[in-house]
This record gives sequence, structure tokens and C-alpha cells, in this order.
Amino acid sequence: MLQVDATGENNLARIIVITSGKGGVGKTTTSAALAMGLALRGHRTVVIDFDVGLRNLDLIMGCERRVVYDFINVINEEANLNQALIRDKRCKDLYILPASQTRDKAALSMDGVGKVLEELGRDFDYIVCDSPAGIEHGATMAMYYADDAIVVTNPEVSSVRDSDRMLGILASKSRRAEHNLEPIREFLLLTRYSPERVKKGEMLSVEDVQEILSLDLLGVIPESTAVLDASNKGIPVILSTDSSAGQAYQDMVTRYLGDRVPHRFLEVEKKSLFGRLFGG
Repeated sequence: MLQVDATGENNLARIIVITSGKGGVGKTTTSAALAMGLALRGHRTVVIDFDVGLRNLDLIMGCERRVVYDFINVINEEANLNQALIRDKRCKDLYILPASQTRDKAALSMDGVGKVLEELGRDFDYIVCDSPAGIEHGATMAMYYADDAIVVTNPEVSSVRDSDRMLGILASKSRRAEHNLEPIREFLLLTRYSPERVKKGEMLSVEDVQEILSLDLLGVIPESTAVLDASNKGIPVILSTDSSAGQAYQDMVTRYLGDRVPHRFLEVEKKSLFGRLFGG
């Protein structure tokens, strides 16, 4: 079982869970972007896929053909971490631990997950846990050991409401809560944001979401075709530096590491005179 001191720190890697109340909000995209962003800044980082049975992280990271052993193999001692970890070809400080596509989620055990995280913590600065949606077994396993949680939500009432439910789980069913330690640091990431739709009243504003969830805003990721394009190519969208989504994810990493940068892409983009005259 992962050991912690009285403040709740494990004296090893910082464990970050990427979570949400519902699926399809961009957790895996965010996990890949955050892990790549941290690694590019010189922090040894590993990203773990907790979505046993689906296994999407390796597709977004572009390493699906290199998967031989997975997270469950390590927990069951059928392989060691060195055999299962996949080193990213683009960044020497980034590693991926894929999920199993054939096992059941029940194969994730509290002790097994704790042992893997403890071993990873000796070699890495950050462990990013890509959680399944909701409160199923894989999600609770991903959340239990977290030091930090990034709650990913779309600016829609149902998504925000489900995220609020997740905050209750984080506050009550984590290792830190059980041992009366310093609470998990919680952050909000708003994805698929469209200022145009907000202006039309079709989508909640940033202020609306913050009022409901009362979380520190880590980032606002605009609706962008670059996200799907990057996923289809097996490239974390943060590497798409000319896209608004890629730039927003870079800002997110900067804020997570403690630097203040203004939020971008929150307002409807003003058209040029030519655009106003000719509708371009």
C-alpha cells in the first residue's frame, strides 16, 4: 500500500487524476496533453490508462502497436513495469502504461494499484491517471490515491451536474479523506467551449460553471477540429501549437505548474473589416 506522511504527501511522485462525471468530455485527450506538457518541461512523467476493457490512451498517444504488456499484467505480476512501460518517441521524459483490452475492471485491486504507483513514484515526478467516467470501479481506483484532481466538464448542465457529484466522491472516498489528511487539490478544466454558443444562450458560460462547482479554473479548451485531427493521428493535441486547443492546453500546464497566465479564447473572435463587409 502506498505510504504517505502526516501531510498527505507520498514523498514520491505527484499523482494527478483526470476525472469527470460523464463520458465524452475529453479526459483522455486531457491526460495525454497534460502528461506530454509536463514531460516537455523536463519532468519525468508517466500516464496510466485506468479504463480497463476500452484502452483509448495508447491510440491517442500513437503507441497502440507497441503494447505488449499492460497495467493488469503488472498488477498480477505477469510482467514487470520495465516490460509494460512504453517510452514516447517524441519526448524522452514521457512514458505510457496502457490498460488491458481483454480483462475485467475488477482486475484492478486497491493493493495492486497502490504497489504499482509506489514503484512508479520512485522514478517519476508526475503520475497522470486517465480515469473512466463516473464512479465505476476503474474510476474509484484512479481517484483513491490522487494528490490532485482535474475535473473535466463540458459547459452543459448535465455534464456540470455530474461533475459536482464527482467532487463529493473525491472529498469522501480518497486515501486522503480516509486518513484525515490534507484534501485533494481540485481543479476545473472546461472543454469544448464555444463563445458563440454562450452568447446565443446555448451553452453555460465560464462564470456559470464556476458558480456551480466553485473550483480553481485550470483552463478553458475551445471547441476545435484540431482535437479530433490530433487524436486520429495519434498525437497529443498539445503538440498542435498553431491551434487554439493546443495553445489552451499549453496554458493549462503552465497554470498547473504554478505560473499565472490569462485565459484565452473566452470571447467571440472579432471579425476584421473585410470579414464584416464580405462575411468572411
